[in-house]
Amino acid sequence: MKNETGDAAFGRTEESALWDRISEGCGESRERIILAYRPMVFWLAKKFRVPYGTYPDLVQEGMIGLISAVDNFEAARNNRFTTYAYYKIRGRMANFLQRSEARAPVPVEDEYLENQDSFEADIDRIEWSLSIMEGLDSLPRKEMEVVRSLLVDGRKASDVADEQGVGISHIYRIQRKALSHLRGWFLKKDATLGA
Repeated sequence: MKNETGDAAFGRTEESALWDRISEGCGESRERIILAYRPMVFWLAKKFRVPYGTYPDLVQEGMIGLISAVDNFEAARNNRFTTYAYYKIRGRMANFLQRSEARAPVPVEDEYLENQDSFEADIDRIEWSLSIMEGLDSLPRKEMEVVRSLLVDGRKASDVADEQGVGISHIYRIQRKALSHLRGWFLKKDATLGA
């Protein structure tokens, strides 16, 4: 199983070990954590309504926020890194937009942050999104591209089929095969985490 960085995907126990090594100054562990949480930056950047030309700069600011979160996180306090990183990344992005546009657009999720239960649901959704991205990275390249196009990017099957020069039925066969692989992958991951 590989994540998008090409490293083996890690569970909570391994992540805890990575945080221990980071506290001892291990640069490789730091890099693995940064790369593992990189999808959160893209997920949060999409929540801001910004012009297309601003998006790459927003992602860059989010990455700086993520790196700052990793460098300042104190794992010994037993807080969730996802929650800590969420605020660091989102705050960095909002500050950037305020500086560059003289006002920060309101992210779609802001109305939910007022209610703590909704905020916890958002954090769970981020963690679920990270798991899905990790699962997609475990698929063969062709299956990953089709599922990402249809389910993540929301593209039409006919557009994907035209782009790849195949029939729509072929795209749906690839999608069914990929979803079957993902089901198996998630069952395997749940069994590993439960052990």
